[in-house]
Amino acid sequence: MQAAVYRGVNDVRVETVPVPKMGPRELLIRVHSCGVCGTDLKKIATGSHSAPRIFGHETSGVVAATGAQVRKFRPGHRVIAFHHIPCGECFYCRHKTFAQCATYKKVGCTAGFEPSGGGFAEYVRVMDWIADHGTLRIAEGVSFEQACFVEPVNTCMKGIEALRLQQGETVLAIGQGPIGIILSVLARRAGSSVITSDLYSERLRIGASFGLDNSIDASRANVVEKVRELTEGRGADAVILAVGGNSLIRTAMDAARPGGRVLLFAQTQHGEAVIDPAAICVDEKTLVGSYSASLDLQEESVRFVMNREMDLERLVSHRFPLEQSTKALELAAHPQPSSMKIMIQPGSRWAGSIREGNPQ
Repeated sequence: MQAAVYRGVNDVRVETVPVPKMGPRELLIRVHSCGVCGTDLKKIATGSHSAPRIFGHETSGVVAATGAQVRKFRPGHRVIAFHHIPCGECFYCRHKTFAQCATYKKVGCTAGFEPSGGGFAEYVRVMDWIADHGTLRIAEGVSFEQACFVEPVNTCMKGIEALRLQQGETVLAIGQGPIGIILSVLARRAGSSVITSDLYSERLRIGASFGLDNSIDASRANVVEKVRELTEGRGADAVILAVGGNSLIRTAMDAARPGGRVLLFAQTQHGEAVIDPAAICVDEKTLVGSYSASLDLQEESVRFVMNREMDLERLVSHRFPLEQSTKALELAAHPQPSSMKIMIQPGSRWAGSIREGNPQ
């Protein structure tokens, strides 16, 4: 099969590799679509993970084969697969900190080499604990692209839950890429009044099409000053930072009112950041972190996506066949004002006859 293989820092090549072999309780999924996630881009750019690997974890496709002991699925079922599922029994699971569970940290989907998601390939092997608890049917009439968003929506729901929003609070969402827009819609769904900001006016226009019309063009206005103008001088009750890197942490904290909360959602690389400690101590502001998905939110995220509470396909700006994976990753790593969610679609050639629904 063909796969986009990570060979080192900023070195991804489309290569021919063996189709992964299954165990008796495992699945083989033929990949239709896989969203490009910022965490994969960071791994490729920084060399934080050993090579070779095949990344990609926002995966949807069709069951191609099942192990002899699999009963829940059969070939032809359209599915999505989470790449992490916790054990449910350890200290961290008992405390609902699922992303810190040792089992959760093990990646359960692979297209070969060290398990790393594997969605940037024609076929993915889904290991037993993921097949049992992390693989889900795609509802009839829901596209592969829409279904790809189940995992990222789950991560966003987890972040919103961590903020503990109250009805009527004002939320500032910094960054209106696909994840920023999803976070903003979920904050509004939780009963908040949402202000969005971005350097690209085109992204703010896309956000407005989802009802996010209270926006600040950060290329023209001082975000902190504007937010204070809109909140009687206080600042936002909560701020969501949906932009990678650490340079905007101070801006996010300055935009929060005394006693407010700041969610760091995209700061997934270890490093150092400049923070005003008095803002936390004297002004009683709270920094909140949220990473990856929550098992407790799996059903809610599936309902949200499959019921099309949000037309997530409209966030997809570019689609690339597998053989053009390097172009897809390059665009995703250097986004343009018009680029939003990037999809790599190994199944773009074969999906026509099975796009509309699961076999009965």
